[in-house]
Order: sequence, then C-alpha cells, then structure tokens
Amino acid sequence: MTAVPFSDALRVWLKIGLISFGGPAGQIALMHRILVEEQRWLGEKRFLHALNYCMLLPGPEAQQLATYVGWLMHGVRGALLAGGLFIL
Repeated sequence: MTAVPFSDALRVWLKIGLISFGGPAGQIALMHRILVEEQRWLGEKRFLHALNYCMLLPGPEAQQLATYVGWLMHGVRGALLAGGLFIL
C-alpha cells in the first residue's frame, strides 16, 4: 500500500460517496476501479483480502470495505472519513 496524503484520500472518498449508488456489487466495483486501477493505492491482492474479510462480518459489505480501507490508509481518522463519506 502506498502512502496517501490525507487530503487526497478526502477528495477520493468524497467522490466515491457522491457517485456510488445501487447495490453493494456496484459500489464495490466502483471502489475497486478507483482505489486499485486508477489511484493504485491498493494492490489487487490486498483489495481482495480486505473484501473477503468484510464479507465474513455481518452487515453491509460495501460500507465495511470503505471503512476498513480507510482504516488501513489512515487509522481511525481514515476509517471515520471513508465510512462517513461513503454513507453520504
């Protein structure tokens, strides 16, 4: 995982929060495209590991994935940012 400035993460999570709609499959695909393919903040293997982890937990997988990836990038502050903006 590459080091990402918090301001860049804020901009990207806001974008994901604003344009993600539909069910979890579409939201997860959008996060994959932006975080893995466009920004290259996560590798494919790390993203799939995070997704598998979130699928084991009860609740909305896409929300949990956003929160978990935010936590991986910036700790508790990143988790609150990513999870909160994703809910928008």
